[in-house]
This record gives sequence, C-alpha cells and structure tokens, in this order.
Amino acid sequence: MKDMPQLGMGTFRLKGEEARESVSKALKVGFRHIDTAQIYDNEAEVGDAIKTSGLDRSELFVTTKVWYESLGDDHFIPSVHESLEKLKLEYVDLLLIHWPYPGNDISLESYLGNLAKAKALGLTRHIGVSNFTIDLLNKAEEILGEGEIYTNQIEIHPFMQNKKVVEAGKEKGVRATAYMPFAVGKVMKDETLLSIAQNHNATPAQVVLAWMEKRHIYAIPSSTSEVHLAENLAYGGVKLSEEELVLIDDLDNGERIVSPDFAPDWD
Repeated sequence: MKDMPQLGMGTFRLKGEEARESVSKALKVGFRHIDTAQIYDNEAEVGDAIKTSGLDRSELFVTTKVWYESLGDDHFIPSVHESLEKLKLEYVDLLLIHWPYPGNDISLESYLGNLAKAKALGLTRHIGVSNFTIDLLNKAEEILGEGEIYTNQIEIHPFMQNKKVVEAGKEKGVRATAYMPFAVGKVMKDETLLSIAQNHNATPAQVVLAWMEKRHIYAIPSSTSEVHLAENLAYGGVKLSEEELVLIDDLDNGERIVSPDFAPDWD
C-alpha cells in the first residue's frame, strides 16, 4: 500500500476550472498526493485532472474527507460512494472525518464505526481524522484500536504549531498533516523566515516545508501557480541548521486562522 507522500497538494477554495487546472499542473510538476473534501465542491474537477493526467492509479495518493452533515448512518457510506464517483476512482488512499460532529445526535462511536466500515468495504486504504483534539484522539483510538488512525489533519504553520496535539498523535503513531502551512501567505512576509530563506537562496515557503519535514509533519499547501508548485516540490534542497529550526520553532504564538462556530474545544 502506498505511503502518504511528505508533500501533497491541497485544493481548499479551488473551484471549477481553476481546481482542474491547478491539480493538472501539480501532477505535471511531480505531486503525487492530492487532497480534497466533499465540502470543497471540487471532487469532480480533481477527478478529471487525475483521469487526464495519464498517471497510473498506483502512483497516486488521494485523500478526501466526509463532511459532518454526512456522518449519520444513512448518509455516510452513500456519501463516500458519491465522492468516488466524482473522483472517478474505485477507492481513495485516505478517508478522513473532516470535523468532529458538533451535535449530540450522532455519536463518535457511530461515525467512526462507519469510517472503519468504509475501509472494510475497500472504499479507502487508510482512515483518519481532521481537526481532532487530544481528547477526541484518545477516544478515537479506544473506538478504532491502536494503529488504525493514519493521520490527524490539523492547522499547523510556524505561528500555530499545535505542538501538544502533534505530540499526542506521535505517541499513538498518528501522523500530523498540516493544512494552511503557509498561514494564508503570512509566512511570505515574516522577517525571520525571509532571512532564513535568503541564507539558502530559497523561498519562505520552501523553508517552512523543510522545517515541517524535520519536525515530522506532513503538509498539503495549496497553489494555483505552476512556478510555486514546482518551487514547493523542490523544498528538499533546503538544509536547515539546528539554529534555524529553533528560530522557526520560536515563531509559535498560537495564532489560529481556522475556527468555525462548529469547531471542538481546542487544546
């Protein structure tokens, strides 16, 4: 079974033709992990780009996420089938719960049970969660068993490093995947990151991705530019010193960007 690549392409906020073109560019420059979600309303376009890329399915790692309105017993599995139909795939490599369910009428046991069922049915190779707190991760492990949760996809960037949640996941063998790794462009303006980037003749984005790999954090930045996509993929050429890594660690100030009204009580 294919392992999740260190770097993937996120498709949040990409719609229609822009989504199709961006994913096509990402695959062209060498990305092999594409991340989408039911709520992004672009699974069909992502599927088109994958289909026309000519790449072998076994080369790709595709992630999608079940929206909280589809977590009930009657909707869960049908919604996954619908995602696969749009993506034009027989299975995804990773299926995530996008957000913990905000109400009390659907239990964690129930929707995580459906997630496990999707895996048992062969609709996905791996299962995981997104936006889960430490408490929810603990409960999820009790429900699903050790080693079942592949990743917890959470907001991580230099200004919001979510260290406690990352650490709690690591202890359970749950990978941390960073969404919004560039803090919606804020990393491009940060003086510390700009200065480190200059030392390496690199972009601040490359510096952040190199730092994330050193900190064992996977990343799914989004971009519509072929140049930026190619630059992001070339981050491996940036070798950060221990001092530089610590400088980036010290940028953490808990600045959270994503916190909708249905979010859990964050750690």
